[in-house]
Amino acid sequence: MLIPSQSWGEDIAIDFSLVKKNLNVIQNNIAHYKVNIIAVTKYFGLKGIEAAYKAGLRDFAESRAQDGVKKIEALPEEIRKNSTFHFIGHLQSNKAEKVVEHFDVIQSVDSLKIAETISKFACLYKKREAVLLQLNNAGEEQKSGYTKEQLVQDLPKILSLEGIEVIGLMNMAPMGADESELERLFNDVREFRDKLEIQFKISLPQLSMGMSDDYIVAVREGATMIRIGRKLFT
Repeated sequence: MLIPSQSWGEDIAIDFSLVKKNLNVIQNNIAHYKVNIIAVTKYFGLKGIEAAYKAGLRDFAESRAQDGVKKIEALPEEIRKNSTFHFIGHLQSNKAEKVVEHFDVIQSVDSLKIAETISKFACLYKKREAVLLQLNNAGEEQKSGYTKEQLVQDLPKILSLEGIEVIGLMNMAPMGADESELERLFNDVREFRDKLEIQFKISLPQLSMGMSDDYIVAVREGATMIRIGRKLFT
């Protein structure tokens, strides 16, 4: 059951037993790897987050700032205090303050400008925002994300920003890519991360790669975070 985009955030009933069953399948599929499952709740309301929390998950991702902020504010205090909230959508500068205030991790940093804006508001809220840099290594024009060359150029300035902590890279593979192409792209992200660590003498422990259709391939190629929505809730 996918909810139309105009209805994102509506409190549609969620079957907890289905979520738990789906989670068990996902966990079994990645049992030999150390991977953090992030529940992508952008299509669902509070009941989706509550069901996933009850099933044992503690990481939740939203891609629309306004909807995500409303849901976080409306959650029971226990869930807010014990969960980590990830922003995974394209972040506009005029939404950055609210996202920094409410989200613990911003996975979709795709420019020096937005990194500087995040840092400014993080300093305002006396925090260091954990961020991942989004890499568009497939070169898809319709998707946000850094090219390798631009990321290398911007990284020294991003690393110098007081209000953010760069913890890794994020990648979104093309829809419909076959397994060999997925392997190539995910492996390329991991190898590029390794080069950045050596070149800039930094640690980038997190690789957020893989979603419902390709998470198994992503995990094999080194993902430390997988972003799962449909395979978890439907």
